[in-house]
Amino acid sequence: MGARFLELSEVAAELAVSDSQVYHMVRSGELPAIKIGGRGQWRVERVKLEEYIERKYAETADWVRSNPLVERDPA
Repeated sequence: MGARFLELSEVAAELAVSDSQVYHMVRSGELPAIKIGGRGQWRVERVKLEEYIERKYAETADWVRSNPLVERDPA
């Protein structure tokens, strides 16, 4: 079983995005995280990351339903 808490760089690797994108997601409140230690390091609980991913799947599915792909005329 993996660690309960992930560093922002580990979250970035999981999502295949940059560290700065994850930092923005955390600071904006989009991705729940905690700040710990004397230097205030951010940590994301693995379960919160999985919930975030599921939420994004649902949002994407809603968007796809609302924005159907329109085929162009082949001519």
